[in-house]
Amino acid sequence: MALLVLATLTSFTPGPNTTLSTALAANSGLRHALPFVLAVPVGWGVLLCICAAGVGTLVMTWPMLRLAIQSLGVGYLLWLAFNLARTQSLANADAAALQVGFVQGVLLQFLNIKAWMLALTVVAGWMAGHDDAPQRFAVILPLMLCFGFASNLTYALVGALLREWLSGPDQTHHRLCLFNRSMAIILVATALWMTQL
Repeated sequence: MALLVLATLTSFTPGPNTTLSTALAANSGLRHALPFVLAVPVGWGVLLCICAAGVGTLVMTWPMLRLAIQSLGVGYLLWLAFNLARTQSLANADAAALQVGFVQGVLLQFLNIKAWMLALTVVAGWMAGHDDAPQRFAVILPLMLCFGFASNLTYALVGALLREWLSGPDQTHHRLCLFNRSMAIILVATALWMTQL
């Protein structure tokens, strides 16, 4: 039950992944957002495997490595926020100003210190020190992947529904700019929050 609560809270609360899923679908359509939506659980799943193998503890015990991950993650989120804030018209996938595909989505998980901390928390709380750790891992990994996919797909669907509203007659001047700048502010706020972790 505790794991289900953790999975729900960490997956469905707003963060860089869900914000990008929403923004990508709203600006370029659901089809364009799907590679990123799929990349989030795949990237985090690889991250969990690394942490389960013991490599993840290096991130927390080596201050310079942790600082490097935080700095790269914050810098990337700020760059995405800048690109999103200046997007003023809806695009198709080929002309999208915000290009975040499958590979970028996977790599973003490794630049997200929150993702590292979640993976380490899951390993420490539900696997480490248990004789049945492999069996636990076999249950936890698909569970967390399902939650990650479901949350990002949900946010992308919201973005796709908003696309209809954003494509109104004043979308170039008001609605879309306001939406994109709001999403950019959330990304900036997330980046600043990540510096405090």
